[in-house]
Amino acid sequence: MPYEGLSFGEQLTRTKQLIDSGAEVIYEASFSFSAIFVKVDILVRDGDAWQIHEVKMGTSVKDVNLDDVAVQHYVLNGCGLSVSKSFLVHINNQYVRQGDIEVDKLFTGEEITPQVLARLQSMPEVVQELRSTLRESAEPSIDIGPHCKDPYECDFIPYCWRHIPEDSIFDLRGRGTDKFKLYNQGIVRLADVPLDELNGAQRFQAEATLEQKDVTDREAVREFLGSLWYPLCHLDFETFDTPIPPFDGVRPYQKVPFQYSLHIQKEVGAEPEHCEYLAQPNVDPRRELIEQLLTTIPEDACILTYNQAFEKGVLRELAKLFPDLAEAIEVRLANVRDLMAPFKRRDVYRWPMRGSYSIKEVLPALVPELSYTGMEIADGMAAMQAYREMCALEAGEKLDRLRAAMLDYCRLDTLAMVKILKVLVATEGFSSC
Repeated sequence: MPYEGLSFGEQLTRTKQLIDSGAEVIYEASFSFSAIFVKVDILVRDGDAWQIHEVKMGTSVKDVNLDDVAVQHYVLNGCGLSVSKSFLVHINNQYVRQGDIEVDKLFTGEEITPQVLARLQSMPEVVQELRSTLRESAEPSIDIGPHCKDPYECDFIPYCWRHIPEDSIFDLRGRGTDKFKLYNQGIVRLADVPLDELNGAQRFQAEATLEQKDVTDREAVREFLGSLWYPLCHLDFETFDTPIPPFDGVRPYQKVPFQYSLHIQKEVGAEPEHCEYLAQPNVDPRRELIEQLLTTIPEDACILTYNQAFEKGVLRELAKLFPDLAEAIEVRLANVRDLMAPFKRRDVYRWPMRGSYSIKEVLPALVPELSYTGMEIADGMAAMQAYREMCALEAGEKLDRLRAAMLDYCRLDTLAMVKILKVLVATEGFSSC
């Protein structure tokens, strides 16, 4: 049922025409009842009744999906249609593509009729409550809480949270104290938090922030630096994932590497040499990427990453995919070290990091002259989106500009590692490392 360029009324009319003409399956069928407009992903005729098949990109049934289908069921009943069954169709993340997409294996349908019917009983009251809210001239008097991000992050957070000051309890990282419990007790500023109510990591962050205190455990840093050797290769991957596997041997949402940056220091104090790879659009990049990487990284090199779990995960997947390269990949895997480790352990901590050990926070705290600010692509999600955009572009100036921006971003990731390591090495007492 086409809908682009059609008004709601035209969509409703065309849906009725399809039903009256005997259509067995209708995609994007449109209905309106009591001024509630819905579109059913897949409507399937079932004798004198109909089945609702709601399709989601997720890999399981969620409560919010049940609410969605319950509203559709309510509207269809109001339009005079009987609904026999409801299904939630979602991605099967165990499916591995080999050849053409096998749709019946890529998707899994779970019947959710009982859960939907249970919600349907209270739907008239829910609708009335929503209508009452919409009729109010003043904004709802609802304070902030966990509901601000559950089930989705609310668009009004910047407005509703404007009274929260800088250095608040909500800046505390990780799990520990119940931040909203403190908030409901009137404790909002970090300076007002009873420190004995915080766990060790959060107390460390709070005290460092309030006192603007930096910490360096020189012995721990010395031990970390002693675990590295030369040649030293600073490595960063960029990956993408999609619900529909684009290549053979790929699962839904499996991370596929399409880019890497490598800064190589052959000896202590040597100027780093930069190597990089960025795949051509719409071509499985994995074989070419790993072959080039193995050629570039010496077998005896130390490979430095920032969050080794990610880079190791990519390498292990490539080893499974290419058995003939597995031995060479395993050699490199054994040589991987993690620059994030001393920051995660807080061997080195600067109060502007605000409890984070992300490279996006560590870099400006240690190397303020180097920044991601103002870059066209400034994080991994943007890089993933840029690669998808590349795959939709024809050759030309826009594609070239996007490609250059992606190379700049990934290059900065490994250059940042070079600079951060240099700060650690230059820390007093390590000038000989």
